[in-house]
Amino acid sequence: MSKHSTQLSILQEDIRNRYDSLSKRLKQVARYILDNSNSVAFDTVASIAQRADVPPSTLIRFASAFGFSGFNEMKQVFRQHLMEETVSYTERARLSRQSSAEDGGAAPEKPDEVLNMFSMVNAQALQQLPTQISAEQLNEAIAMLSQADNIYIIGLRRSFSVASYLTYALRHLERRAFLIDGLGGMFSEQLSMVSPKDVVIAISYSPYASEAMELVQLGARRGARQIAITDSQVSPLAAFSDVCFVVREAQLDGFRSQVASMCLAQTLAVSLALNHAD
Repeated sequence: MSKHSTQLSILQEDIRNRYDSLSKRLKQVARYILDNSNSVAFDTVASIAQRADVPPSTLIRFASAFGFSGFNEMKQVFRQHLMEETVSYTERARLSRQSSAEDGGAAPEKPDEVLNMFSMVNAQALQQLPTQISAEQLNEAIAMLSQADNIYIIGLRRSFSVASYLTYALRHLERRAFLIDGLGGMFSEQLSMVSPKDVVIAISYSPYASEAMELVQLGARRGARQIAITDSQVSPLAAFSDVCFVVREAQLDGFRSQVASMCLAQTLAVSLALNHAD
């Protein structure tokens, strides 16, 4: 592990350990910092403050609380780590130029520029996905799915596409998989038969759908085992899950990708198929 990777890991661990003791606004910053390490590296202070829904001065207070003289000094830890994690020397040069220009240049406008940018950020998200998920988590999730009588999959709003794909894949494996889509407003009715022999897979990203949280709590009351696919280590889904996968998706100009989450869904389905083939 490189020096800068170690520095970032120490900082992230410190933020996680101190999260509960932070003020409400500093918690907002902490959550954003933990969930958006790539964008923090090069976004402006103003844009980070806007996305974290705090005044810029709060970022300065946050950096000071963790031993930095200013927020830009904290950003250097994220920048150096990202540049070291980027395999291509061409990309390292591009990131280095972006680092020296705080605003990062003009946003992509032409379709081919948008395609190139999305391809790049999604490739980075996919490269980092295996480092964010442990073999133990994957093995436990596959064991849970293998033993489940029924698998209920919750995915509302932008997570619906991942949930519907996972339902499709599991049914092709001849598993009793049910998509909770709330058709006709019947969210709780669709989960009314869940039991301790079943598994609930909940997929939700900030801002978390209130219906998804109600369903997760219902599953917990019924004793079902739960797998969460979410975007934060402090996601409300984590408290109810037996396995919690935190997926850091790529983001560009406010548009968040689902490529990494779909990759994880495919991994679960294919791994379950291989497990049954043994």
